Amino acid sequence: MRKTLLTVLMAAVLLALPAMGAATISIINNDGAGVGLNDPTVVPQVGTNPHTTLGAQRLYALQHAVGVWAAKLDSSVTIVVRASFEPLTCTATAAVLGSAGAIEVFRDFSGASFAGTWYPGALADKLFGSSISPGSDDIRARFNRDLGGANCLPGSPFYLGTDNSIPSGQVDFVAVALHELAHGLGFQTFTNGSTGALFAGFPAVWDHFLFGTSTGLTWSNMTDTQRAASAISLSQLVWNGTSVNSVAGQVLNAGPNFKLTLPASIASNNVDLGIAQFGAPLNTTGVLGEIMPVAAQPASIGNACEPLNATNVLAVNGKIALIDRGGCTFLIKVKNAQNAGAIGVVIANNAAGLLNMTGVDATVTIPSVMISQAAGNALKTALLGRSRTRSGVFARLLLDSTTPAGTDNFGRVKMYAPTTFASGSSVSHFDTTAFPNLLMEPAINVGLTQVVDLPNDLTFRLLKDIGW
Repeated sequence: MRKTLLTVLMAAVLLALPAMGAATISIINNDGAGVGLNDPTVVPQVGTNPHTTLGAQRLYALQHAVGVWAAKLDSSVTIVVRASFEPLTCTATAAVLGSAGAIEVFRDFSGASFAGTWYPGALADKLFGSSISPGSDDIRARFNRDLGGANCLPGSPFYLGTDNSIPSGQVDFVAVALHELAHGLGFQTFTNGSTGALFAGFPAVWDHFLFGTSTGLTWSNMTDTQRAASAISLSQLVWNGTSVNSVAGQVLNAGPNFKLTLPASIASNNVDLGIAQFGAPLNTTGVLGEIMPVAAQPASIGNACEPLNATNVLAVNGKIALIDRGGCTFLIKVKNAQNAGAIGVVIANNAAGLLNMTGVDATVTIPSVMISQAAGNALKTALLGRSRTRSGVFARLLLDSTTPAGTDNFGRVKMYAPTTFASGSSVSHFDTTAFPNLLMEPAINVGLTQVVDLPNDLTFRLLKDIGW
């Protein structure tokens, strides 16, 4: 059975661009005369792109991205991508760079690994061995043709070179195209992440690998309510496919870790963290110390927005200071703790979720991290009954090679599940805690390599998990 996800209504001009490799990908130029991929505006040659009109440069860069994917995929069926450059949502400070997805999905065909499961058209054809819907296109891709203009991230246009030498302030179009094509190939669920409702009553192949650590269930086995909760569960949504998780450590760096070491009753190997852009960076040796709270009056945890009084100086000197978020900047808090002799700082969030702490101050020289509100509350409970100078609770702040950045305690790669659901971003991307940055995070980051596989990226490995 098949189901149409979107209908293409625009007139099309076919431009077949078979790429060398294990698959053939053809692009249908869906732009009209004089716009988008057909824009005749004369522009300077850029990078290794040989063309001198805007439309031809766009098409060449898109073809380059197509070639990267064609070289990785294994399919005897031509994959057809309908592409255009159009005005997309945009302001002076934010922009949708592109969007793409499967045009049709199929289930219960010969070759499918899971019964009663939706597969994107290109993958379904690959598994079936021929086109299930002859004459139909597979992927619809749109890119923002206004990017860099006066009302659309002015001064930040697409870089249309293919040499990965992106000038500062510009956006790598090849990376954007690789990202969007991956969505069309199956890097997405067709399940409604906001409500948890399955598309036409059946899970996507994606849902068989999306795993909620709080329930111990994959999305394919959850209720609608459980899926909706999982989509906003922060670090409790992970990928459960072996192709990705078995090689994650080859791509991701050692991750920031907050290990509670004593007492044994609260020992924990990995607490989710937000990291600081200031102060001493974490290293693999780490900072080991006793946790002591900065006390407010009369007895609650304080926010350290003022220089610490004598009692607090006595408490945190030579220790790791626990401080509540709120009231002032992170820099002020950490600097006040440092001036009191603290060797590190843990900020307990005052709201759900985590964030990385920003700021610039070269005089801050101790490491600091943020823990979630829930982790902070648990730590505060463990500190009840402490003396004025001792808590008996010890922890280490470090980079830990056993927990690569963006994975959980079991080495499973985390998926993006912020506590407020973000349509188009949540669930169908890797989490932003991954480092180095991955192609399939919710935003296109600086430092991407135009590579979709080892040793730089995990995108193709995830697609292998679902059947590529």
